[in-house]
Amino acid sequence: MTPSRRSFLRLSALALPLTSVQKLFAKSVVRKPIVISTWDSGQISNAAAWPVLEKGGRALDAVEQAAIAMENEVNCCVGLGGNPDRDGFVTLDACIMDEKANCGSVAFLERIKHPISVARKLMETTPHVFLAGVGAQQFAVANGFKLEPAKLSPDAEKSYKEWLKKAEYKPVINIEHQQSKGQKGHGPFAPARLEDGSFNHDTMGTLALDNNGDLSGMCTTSGMGFKMRGRVGDSPIIGAGLFVDNEIGAATSSGQGEEVIRVCGTHLVVEFMRSGLSPEEACKKAIERIVKPNPERAKTFQVGFLAINKQGEVGAYSVQKGFNYTVTEKGGKGVVINAKSYFS
Repeated sequence: MTPSRRSFLRLSALALPLTSVQKLFAKSVVRKPIVISTWDSGQISNAAAWPVLEKGGRALDAVEQAAIAMENEVNCCVGLGGNPDRDGFVTLDACIMDEKANCGSVAFLERIKHPISVARKLMETTPHVFLAGVGAQQFAVANGFKLEPAKLSPDAEKSYKEWLKKAEYKPVINIEHQQSKGQKGHGPFAPARLEDGSFNHDTMGTLALDNNGDLSGMCTTSGMGFKMRGRVGDSPIIGAGLFVDNEIGAATSSGQGEEVIRVCGTHLVVEFMRSGLSPEEACKKAIERIVKPNPERAKTFQVGFLAINKQGEVGAYSVQKGFNYTVTEKGGKGVVINAKSYFS
């Protein structure tokens, strides 16, 4: 074989995988910083998180600010303004997780305004991951968190009195997002602000990827309205309501927490991403895992997963239509995206 022919073949072999190389290069371009939150109310969370990310701050600090912003809102599902349990008490759940797998959680926490910050304090100052009930409250007070008055917000008190008339618990799918009479929304499943301007919404989960390429996440909620005393859902459980793996990606959830707990939902989503699936595909696979044992029963509840991978690709999927999420990146403007669903 002549030298010229050998050179030609060598160059041809190098040229063959050019398309694959281009795809690999494109995938290596990371979309950062970026923050995503469940629901259209994520506009509030993302607006609080974005200044931290824009200035080069940590994803962990950004997601804590996202949670604090929602916990400050007077609404039905997050913070002390949320709907109470069946005994008339508001109990809060929250968790937070950083890029090094450090995590903290609190559940069944009463009279503390920012459970997310208590969860972070627990993560950073103790060897423990999870505190609940009176113990969580004692820890909060000992660390300087103010004990708030034990009273319901006006909206929660009104809702509770109405519920007491029948004392029935029948969750309605996407009730927090369905168009209410007299309220202005952003599409059939995304209404609405209350008269005071706050959003009416479900559990809030936020995931962020910072300029360093590090991931963190949080989840905060007041849980199901009129739940049994002591009930805890998926929101404060690492691997259920939230999971972060800095090598792969992160996921959070919203909806009926019992169904998420059954499959360790967010951990499952991250493991699907580890196997090579995109965030949306991973969320879909996890939803299929929830639906498969009993498709008929799955028609009665909502669960939505939201995920991000290390490249900054995002995606979501839900059991029922109506789940959406908010994405904020360059420019700082939140964009609301409707997720695909198993039942359309």
